Amino acid sequence: MPTAGGASLARRRRPVETHPGSTRSKPVNYQTMLKPILLVEDNPSDLELTLVALDKSQLANEVIVARDGQEAIDYLRCEGEWNTRNPGNPAVILLDLKLPKIDGLEVLETIRASEVLKAIPVVMLTSSREEQDLVRSYALGVNAYVVKPVEFNEFVEAIADLGVFWAVLNEPPPGSMRVRRQPASE
Repeated sequence: MPTAGGASLARRRRPVETHPGSTRSKPVNYQTMLKPILLVEDNPSDLELTLVALDKSQLANEVIVARDGQEAIDYLRCEGEWNTRNPGNPAVILLDLKLPKIDGLEVLETIRASEVLKAIPVVMLTSSREEQDLVRSYALGVNAYVVKPVEFNEFVEAIADLGVFWAVLNEPPPGSMRVRRQPASE
């Protein structure tokens, strides 16, 4: 598998769970306090670049990878192979538009139709510059529509900024399940 920056996925500091049967170790305590980022991407090169960019942003959030729209929906609903995962919604969903099985727009429509899922921030992360895709994404309630930059450094910077904004700076709506760190005892 080609790598960006010379490191393979298996050597990344942040655990990446690619499927429910993963044998990778669970995150350490400070990471389990944070909500994960759900990355829905089927293109291996774009997946690798996105993971490199998130790693460079030094976020402690676990990154859950779904490689098609159906797997993303199964993850969100705790169904299929994801029926034993810890419940709770991700901090943000980075969603590709063109996906196998169920495309990104259908995934977005499913999320926004669910009372349990509709408050999750969704960022459409795509190479499509088609106006109809942009218009339809916003009509369905996407929070942001980001066209993947072609140049590597621009891509890394864009993903790092997205990760920091949605996973750290964004204040989720009331009633969300965001876990806050407790202040240190005096």
